[in-house]
Amino acid sequence: MRTDHLPAGSSSAVRPPAVRMPEAHSPSGQPLGAGPPSGRPTIGYVLKMYPRFSETFVVSEILAREARGESLVIFSLRPSTDTRFHPELARVQAPVIHVPRPSSAHGWWETWRTAGADPATAAGLVTALPALLEAAHDDAGQAVALAALARAHGVTHLHAHFASVATRVARLTGLIAGLPYSFTAHAKDIFHEDLDPELLRTALAGAHHAVTISEYNMAHLRSRFPDECGRLHLVRNGLELDRFEYAPRPAPAVPARVLAVGRLVEKKGFRHLIDAVDRLRAAGEEVTADIVGDGPLREELEADIAARGLGGAVSLLGPRTQEEVVRLLGSHDVFAAPFVVGADGNTDGLPTVLLEAMARGIRCVAADVTAVSEVIVTGETGWLVPSGDPAALARALAEAVHAGPSSLAQAERARVLVERRYDSRRQAAELAALVTEGSCGAEGSPATVGERGRPAGTDGPSGRRGAEERIPA
Repeated sequence: MRTDHLPAGSSSAVRPPAVRMPEAHSPSGQPLGAGPPSGRPTIGYVLKMYPRFSETFVVSEILAREARGESLVIFSLRPSTDTRFHPELARVQAPVIHVPRPSSAHGWWETWRTAGADPATAAGLVTALPALLEAAHDDAGQAVALAALARAHGVTHLHAHFASVATRVARLTGLIAGLPYSFTAHAKDIFHEDLDPELLRTALAGAHHAVTISEYNMAHLRSRFPDECGRLHLVRNGLELDRFEYAPRPAPAVPARVLAVGRLVEKKGFRHLIDAVDRLRAAGEEVTADIVGDGPLREELEADIAARGLGGAVSLLGPRTQEEVVRLLGSHDVFAAPFVVGADGNTDGLPTVLLEAMARGIRCVAADVTAVSEVIVTGETGWLVPSGDPAALARALAEAVHAGPSSLAQAERARVLVERRYDSRRQAAELAALVTEGSCGAEGSPATVGERGRPAGTDGPSGRRGAEERIPA
């Protein structure tokens, strides 16, 4: 099987590590097919595309699991189209295997012929045939190829991110290879109008376990699929907290600097931020805004900025690495997250960058969609505003700029909340427990503590506890 090379980056891009070929060795150094050493599980991560510049949470999760000593293999169903990569990518030790995607009838049948040459895989194909016949041909073809690769790499459990193509392929692969699968549901994969509820129902029903990232998502999925959510668990996304130094700014600069980060797409709500800055400046407030990211709405946002005469006040900075975003969070005064629900139902679950901002200690103003209210509470950890309301956003930004010393107490509570709930070490421990203990679940397992405290060794870098009693329940 061939591997597709990751794309070359621009001169400023951080290049990912070389992709290991499937004919090499497993992460443990054993020859392929030898299975995991000493019975240790080997987790096969099934991802639609890896690496992906916008999915820093996936890399953080993988790094945390590797730090625990887990054996991982990454399977990418599509070649990456990104030209920039985060430096953290170079720290991932797991081999990255690109799963062939047959582009012709001949290639499709060749994939089946090759896989069927192995007696165990051939038997699995017979068992899985009814499900394969119902699947899209791309999903079926890649599942057949992945079953052979998973067997060759000694994979004992498959885990997918997003309840869409990656989970569909992981499920079919599990049927062929006789492997349990699990998946993490995020946002677009459960809220978008194009979602096929029967496919999600099937994925939930057949999974060894399923994970979602917020209480909001848990309630949503349980209400839609009450009979299939018995093995659904809450495991929050995590941050490598040591990389996000807590550094609150006691007083804003003049003019005050607002930062926003995200893809330039409808659900990020950046047009409302531009409107809010326009309102603030019209009212005499000295404020500027920098928006980090790129996407299909760039030209539309540029035109809006120009039409309002905000060329010197609102800047589109383009994509930045996570390391660069960390620095920008330390140099700006307020972080704005003006999220909205898109016309197609697409919305954010709980964007990692909002947690990063809270960890850094910057004042945070966020719009109330999905799970945002689980971390932002007005007067406690930031300012929560109605979604799609630029006037309310402008008022909250002005309050944040003029909050003075009171903002430091909010920043303290925001940091403590992130330390308590969103430490990647805790996340990794909960995910590992779900694989080994199955139905015990993240909050019921002795190895994972849910909301009752921290696993051993995860007190967070600050060691602060005084503000913990006041964080939102």
